[in-house]
Amino acid sequence: MGRPDPAGEIPLLRRLWSGGHLLPDGASGGPAHPVIRLFGRWVRRPLLPAARLWRRNIQLRVVATTLLMSLGVVLLLGLVVIGQVRNGLLDAKRHAAQGQAVGGFEVAEQMADRKSDNRGQDGAGAGAQDSGAWLNALVEQLASGGKGAYSVVALSSDSGETPYVASRGPRASGDVQPDSVPADLRRRVDEGRTAPYERYGKIVHAGSGDSEPALIIGKRLDDNNGDAYQLYYLFPFTQEEKSLSLVKGTLATAGVFVVVLLGAIAWVVVRQVVTPVRMAAGISERLAAGLLQERMKVTGEDDIARLGESFNKMAQNLQLKIQQLEELSRMQRRFVSDVSHELRTPLTTVRMAADVIHEAREDFDPVTARSAELLWGQVDRFESLLSDLLEISRFDAGAAALEAEPIDLRDVVHRVVDGAEPLAEAKGTRIVVRGAESPVIAEADPRRVERVLRNLVVNAVEHGEGRDVVVRLATAGGAVAVAVRDYGVGLKPGEATRVFNRFWRADPARARTTGGTGLGLSIAVEDARLHGGWLQAWGEPGGGSQFRLTLPRTAGDVLRGSPIPLEPEDSRRNRRPADTATPEPAAERLAAVPAQPRSALPADAAAPSADPTALPGNGARVVRGTPETPSDGPLGGQEPSARPTPSNEGEGRPRGR
Repeated sequence: MGRPDPAGEIPLLRRLWSGGHLLPDGASGGPAHPVIRLFGRWVRRPLLPAARLWRRNIQLRVVATTLLMSLGVVLLLGLVVIGQVRNGLLDAKRHAAQGQAVGGFEVAEQMADRKSDNRGQDGAGAGAQDSGAWLNALVEQLASGGKGAYSVVALSSDSGETPYVASRGPRASGDVQPDSVPADLRRRVDEGRTAPYERYGKIVHAGSGDSEPALIIGKRLDDNNGDAYQLYYLFPFTQEEKSLSLVKGTLATAGVFVVVLLGAIAWVVVRQVVTPVRMAAGISERLAAGLLQERMKVTGEDDIARLGESFNKMAQNLQLKIQQLEELSRMQRRFVSDVSHELRTPLTTVRMAADVIHEAREDFDPVTARSAELLWGQVDRFESLLSDLLEISRFDAGAAALEAEPIDLRDVVHRVVDGAEPLAEAKGTRIVVRGAESPVIAEADPRRVERVLRNLVVNAVEHGEGRDVVVRLATAGGAVAVAVRDYGVGLKPGEATRVFNRFWRADPARARTTGGTGLGLSIAVEDARLHGGWLQAWGEPGGGSQFRLTLPRTAGDVLRGSPIPLEPEDSRRNRRPADTATPEPAAERLAAVPAQPRSALPADAAAPSADPTALPGNGARVVRGTPETPSDGPLGGQEPSARPTPSNEGEGRPRGR
């Protein structure tokens, strides 16, 4: 397959197919050549509208299928009918020709016998000179009764071996050439002596040179002098061809009318069924758009009418239920908003009193001082909860506004990391930032983005079990992303789809050490949606989790992918091939993810490569649940921890965010 490349022993055609790139020895070829891909797209482009119409139009598919099947049936029936008619015409022609030829052969024998008797009475030698004239008279007499129906040809019996003599040359009626008789038929007639033979052949006309199919029947006879000669009847299929052409034309015309008629019938029948379905689909779309008063028009009492009545009843019930839910939701939002506003004044008074008591706690006895500290902390948490409720009420009411401006996400990340450092030091966790070498610019609301990232980083530190937290930044195409990775208890299967629910907790028994309200991730996901972005979660039991925020670089753009994969490269599934090569004893499988020394993550680690198509789609959240397997650490090269992960820590991540 081409001349080998001297450098790498790679065939030349293989290099061209791989797009012109030089392949190392033993490497497989890359994708198809760009020219081939361009040609494929150019060929497919005009077919896309037809394919889209074929997929979306059931009426077109039914009618086209009916036409194709009808055409196949008509063609099959036409072939059968034409074959039967052709065989019938050939059989009828053959029987008629055989009868005509046998009668002609008998007439020729009788004429030869009468001539021989006359010659015997008049004297020998008198008829030898008029043998040619006798053949001419015989051919004219036999051909006179079937002008246009058949032709007669008389040939010398030894014409295939020796040249014709002048008096015994070939005789033929009309403009038929004597060589229309095939040579193999002449040999068979000579060999058969007195038996007639037949064969399909062609009649060649002397004047025009045209030919037409015919049935040729011949027999060896004796002339008036007793010399052998060959007499042939040539029956053309002119009338039979006209009859067969008439049958073909009639069948073709009838077949076209039948196919068109069946297509029209299928179109009408399918239209009667498809029209109500299309009407129901359109009304369903309008109902989904909020036009709850839309209804189907019902006529008749058939199945389609009953379907329309059922659809209208369903729409009416849905409208009633939706109105009730909207009213209830409106009342709930108003209640939350009113309560939040009404609590502001008494909470301010309580806050002032709590601050005064907290400042004077040194003068109290230990029990009263501890109570003052608890009161001050719970009032602070109550204020946070009240602020979150007000923010949620704004999102529910659709009153949240986006104040977008060009920002560098690196500055936001650094502010968030600096604010989370005290908590990280208390937990024994180090926060590592990657991908901050180059600017990560996006049009976003800095206040909302900082709130989202603060929530993610604080949660990662709180639930990271003292291991490092990695914050990655990346930009590619029209998207920017920030991913927060921890190596704590992780998420069980199905929890990544519920972790953004309000007040949801994986383990209610676990306390919120940072005073979370349970609304942090709910507000964060609403902030991401307000930007037109995604906030997604991934996790595995005992293997940590990763939360990824993806935003469009330009406000109002539509996201098509994220620069950072949702599942990190150090997940169990990505590390499993390397782990299975060196299995470890069962005793070393107690810790699902080993603890990481603070020196395990270099500060200048390279940022992950940007892949804008890492997760195409609408931002659906994904969670991977895998059994615990031995590993070399989340990032490879870490020393395994001697402390096993407690069983209650692998039950999931609490939802206090």
